[in-house]
Amino acid sequence: MKIKSVYGKECKEIKWNKKFKAGYILQKELITSGGSDCWMTVAYNHNGDYIGNSKDAYRLCVKRGILPELGSGSVCSIGKSQKNSKWYGWSHRAIFGFKIGDKVKKGDCCASSGWIEGCEEYKNDPNVLPVGFKAKTEKDCKKMAIAFASSVS
Repeated sequence: MKIKSVYGKECKEIKWNKKFKAGYILQKELITSGGSDCWMTVAYNHNGDYIGNSKDAYRLCVKRGILPELGSGSVCSIGKSQKNSKWYGWSHRAIFGFKIGDKVKKGDCCASSGWIEGCEEYKNDPNVLPVGFKAKTEKDCKKMAIAFASSVS
């Protein structure tokens, strides 16, 4: 299975790829950057969506049991853990898991800040949750993960 490179035109060649049962694919790509070539090992989910480097994929998929997927952007930033059934949101800065019963408190990363409340343009924004929002379903947990990932990206 060949995956299109996340680097687009900068990717000159794909040397190999390997699919892992844990939920990711590693691919060795020849990248042109700053006028010179270098080989990069890049990780994708089984749908071909970009996860990050091999260490990121290993930590998420193997250690935490997460199946990465796209959140609100073009890089995998959310996923459900097969180990503890939590929905996780992350970026290069932080990672956090959400389960049914979790509640958004003032100051939480997935909570709306004071200046957003009352702004009509953010009323239906899935990346902002009101203080007091409680996860009653899996879908609610996923919403919290998306909001968290958006806030820490």
